[in-house]
Amino acid sequence: MKKDIHPDYKEVVFHDTSSDYKFITRSTIKSKETIKWEDGKEYPLIKVEVSSASHPFFTGKKLFVDTAGRVEKFQKKYQKKS
Repeated sequence: MKKDIHPDYKEVVFHDTSSDYKFITRSTIKSKETIKWEDGKEYPLIKVEVSSASHPFFTGKKLFVDTAGRVEKFQKKYQKKS
């Protein structure tokens, strides 16, 4: 394999902001924010709006997540004209 062409693959913490669920995994994504994990080490922090902890398919609950008024914008754009 060629050297210096692959991104840095490291452990990062993903934080589901809608359910306050955090999990650690490996990724190539970069972040300026960091968080101290349970093992005492600092990891890059990536904030997401939906994960398996908050998605209706996995939870079985109906959850309405609207950020920045996307639903209202869609309804306004495609409403029926009378």
